[in-house]
Amino acid sequence: MIDSFRGIGVKGWWVALLLLASAAAPAQLKIDITSGVTDPIPIAVLPFDADPRPSSEVVAADLTRSGRFSAGAANRSDYLVTGRHAVTADGRHQIDYELTNLLTGQKLLRERMVASPQAWRNAAHRIADKIYERIIGARSSFATRIAYVSVDGRPPAQRYQLIVADADGENSRVILESKQPLMSPAWSPDGEWLAYVSFETRSAAIYVQRVRTAERRRVSGRAGVNNAPAWSPDGRRLALTLSSPAGNLDVYVLELDGGAMTRVTEHPSIDTEPVWSGDGSRLYFTSDRGGGPQVYRTEPRAGAAATRVTFGGNYNARPRLSPDGKQLAFITRDGGGYRVAVQDLGNGSMSVLSKGSQDESPGYSPDGGTLIYAARERGQGVLATVSADGLISQRLKADRGDVRDPAWGPFLP
Repeated sequence: MIDSFRGIGVKGWWVALLLLASAAAPAQLKIDITSGVTDPIPIAVLPFDADPRPSSEVVAADLTRSGRFSAGAANRSDYLVTGRHAVTADGRHQIDYELTNLLTGQKLLRERMVASPQAWRNAAHRIADKIYERIIGARSSFATRIAYVSVDGRPPAQRYQLIVADADGENSRVILESKQPLMSPAWSPDGEWLAYVSFETRSAAIYVQRVRTAERRRVSGRAGVNNAPAWSPDGRRLALTLSSPAGNLDVYVLELDGGAMTRVTEHPSIDTEPVWSGDGSRLYFTSDRGGGPQVYRTEPRAGAAATRVTFGGNYNARPRLSPDGKQLAFITRDGGGYRVAVQDLGNGSMSVLSKGSQDESPGYSPDGGTLIYAARERGQGVLATVSADGLISQRLKADRGDVRDPAWGPFLP
């Protein structure tokens, strides 16, 4: 997807960030399922034979937190998962597992997963993905990652961390720590890079950073606002919000290979929070050009006309498109609070999914079945998820501090 960015003509430089041993450990997330389907499918996941790691527990936890399964005893289940987890002579983890329909006796899956010692948990997530798809008939996103920002401490001694973790909150790793705000992480389509906003120089700048190696580059550091980066589907461009010479906020598109910058919107209103359509032919963004925040659509070129997309209510902002392009998620003002809503782009129907009063920053899982967002609970910033049909919801709370600005990564090879 992206191996290097050559000849960028904006102020920027490659740096290698060393995550010092003295850096604080990331906040740990704990998942609480707050609602699920009325009749979850009973499934038994027995402890795997010779299990050197709790891989069977990871599989059971994934299926349970989906809200569509209830893990329990085999004599009260419709499905049974058994397996054996061994370490080979060369140190790799080999997991053989079977899925059986207890109602018919049919073997539905019989497969082997092999992983490095560091990737055994990912192998367990992939097993859960396979089981979910075989029974439900749709993909899941257990073997994916999320990024989010953690804020600990009180001013002026706050500490900001940009964290990458498995979708269940485990395997968390700090990829950047700062005494100044970090915000708006966004995954590249190949899952190798994160774009984000940092105030480490006491003014906003947008960086792109390789997740595995921590090398990064500043790609926009104009005076004024640098905000809301969003990767194009081909990974070659960033849509972003910048201050225009006149001082108002507009949407721009940056070519990462070469640094050419295109001003897409040119309006005295505030135009911000762009997101790409799946084919890269459209940008959706928030604008108050109609008197209040609403979502508009335009083409990623100079001078293109903008068309209003949302009409329900007087506040709709922070758009995100579903992976299939059929739904638009955003934050709407509803009953005095700010909540996650989705709009069918075919018929225009709108549904409010979340129940908080200060919900923000929605984003889809790569399978499109779940949205992740930031919320407030008893004064603490937490992450939350809700299924696209509104039936299943969860809270992901940190053991300390606030967590915010979640971004769900793509499927990995």
